[in-house]
Amino acid sequence: MNHPPLTKTNKIVVGISDMKISARPCDMLKTYALGTCVGISAYDPVNRIGGLLHFQLPYSRSNRKKAKSNPNMFGDTGIAELFNALFEKGAAKKNLKVTLAGGACISGSNNTSNLGKRNLLIAKKILWKNGIVIDAGDVGGSSWRNMSLDIGSGKLTIRTVDGEYDLVKAIA
Repeated sequence: MNHPPLTKTNKIVVGISDMKISARPCDMLKTYALGTCVGISAYDPVNRIGGLLHFQLPYSRSNRKKAKSNPNMFGDTGIAELFNALFEKGAAKKNLKVTLAGGACISGSNNTSNLGKRNLLIAKKILWKNGIVIDAGDVGGSSWRNMSLDIGSGKLTIRTVDGEYDLVKAIA
């Protein structure tokens, strides 16, 4: 069945402590202000299904009540939510292209806690334990990032104070 070309992009904002999934080629998932927070995108280029998670804190045990009401606030519960939602939508683990962004050390934040580093560590640990390879990333440093995933093409774009670039090119 032939579909007319899609010309309008539907931007879906992924807020802080939020996660969105899409299989619509006209959708673009976008999150803003990844400082110490970590953004994880996962995209299945075969089935054209993608998701984006923006989590704030590494461990749900720090506040079980908040974790129960919003598991996407925490890396250990949000990452599971992201991948379970992708698999339920039809994504295949073997096809996934996974990227990370954020985990910075922002001046003015409580640098003694190394929150950005701890968020990156939990993300990497959970992905590694589940046999999921990180294909690309823009992490660490000392400034914010915005991250967007184009569902139709798989292109992953990062915007920083220095400009915008493709972290993952569109699929052919």
